[in-house]
Amino acid sequence: MSAPVTFTEDFSSPIPAPRMFKALILDGDNLIPKLMPQAVKSVELTHGDGGPGSIKQMNFAEGSQMKYIKHRVDALDKEKMTYSYTMVDGGELASKIESITYDVKMEATPDGGCKGTNVSKYHPKPGFGINEEEIKAGKEKAAAVFKAVEAHLLANPEAYA
Repeated sequence: MSAPVTFTEDFSSPIPAPRMFKALILDGDNLIPKLMPQAVKSVELTHGDGGPGSIKQMNFAEGSQMKYIKHRVDALDKEKMTYSYTMVDGGELASKIESITYDVKMEATPDGGCKGTNVSKYHPKPGFGINEEEIKAGKEKAAAVFKAVEAHLLANPEAYA
């Protein structure tokens, strides 16, 4: 089995950590398709209640490289603002990658905003390497989602307060 490849991304925002966590993580399944319909058509819960063990399917808009991906919720701690999940079915991506695990953590900053970390571990299937360009494209899409949520929260101070 090929060794996993780990990427760590740090992000920061003027939005308070609890608001960002609520919007991006706790209500992201509803909010992201509304904010980015050109990218994400819908997110549906296919198994469970949204907590650990649940399976969520994110359906991408027409014209996207991928039709869908499925994630399993591994851990969710609302107080510590941590969220862990694993891509268990990546449609076209599944031919090269066994799984991708993600660990997201948000913390308050002294200025009233938040900083966060997203650690992703890519587990390639035997014989496949990790394509840095594909990873970069995926990270850019994730950054676009983060920025869209941040812009929504800045424009709507009462949302998720």
